[in-house]
Amino acid sequence: MSSPSPSRVREFDFTQADFDSLRTLVKTQSGITLGEAKRELVYGRVSRRLRALGLSAFADYRRILAGPDGQDEMIEFINAVTTNLTSFFRESHHFDFLRDDYLRKRAADSKGSRRIRIWCSAASTGEEPYSIAMSVAEAIPEWDRWDIRILATDLDTNVLQTCVNGVYGEERVRGMQKSRLERFFDIGGEKGNRQYRIKRELASMISFRQLNLMHPLPMKGPIDIIFCRNVIIYFDKETQRALFSRVAPLQRPGDILILGHSESLLKVSDAWSLMGKTIYRKDGP
Repeated sequence: MSSPSPSRVREFDFTQADFDSLRTLVKTQSGITLGEAKRELVYGRVSRRLRALGLSAFADYRRILAGPDGQDEMIEFINAVTTNLTSFFRESHHFDFLRDDYLRKRAADSKGSRRIRIWCSAASTGEEPYSIAMSVAEAIPEWDRWDIRILATDLDTNVLQTCVNGVYGEERVRGMQKSRLERFFDIGGEKGNRQYRIKRELASMISFRQLNLMHPLPMKGPIDIIFCRNVIIYFDKETQRALFSRVAPLQRPGDILILGHSESLLKVSDAWSLMGKTIYRKDGP
């Protein structure tokens, strides 16, 4: 006897029209392009919203999103579909550059400005902005006497709450140096079930905000360093160009832009020049 096809065992019918409608909304609302390969991901994640709302069909869910009161659910929808994959000091060479090649040089310049602004444009659950803050503290021991601010933004309102809480389980900090854990976290709980809470003084360096990169950017700049890692990989070229046309005015010549390991500004923007592994310097006199 043959096994039933996947479409017959699904909890909800999910037509091509459903998928096309939802991925068009994702593109419009967030700039993220979803190919056919993401169909099962969309089904799995949006199905949770159907269950939460007591719906029996994707068509009903689409009507809610399109309705006059659909804005709140639109936030839940985008949160559900957005992928959040991160870890502390992911792509560690970026943090080595930040600490050793940028911040320590700034600290050694006795006549230089003590004002530093850093923007983490995809904060996810907080590991990246907190890694940035740890790098600052390691490079500039007296950072609290400087004017240093980190702005951490994300489209997903749910993950931003995790950022604000700043509490992580053992599996989330696995691989971090013991010295960092002891210096930057308050550690509680029993062995095998420990909780690691970011220390308040480190967290004070960071402001968390919800931000849609497809909308006008509210910050004025100048921003010394921008982390825009593993963001544009989900955007088509047109969306990438539009984004960086808005980002470019936020930086001065010599300021730094950092992308993810599989991302590039090639055929996207000539406002920056490549200076290292997906590390760019803003051009200008």
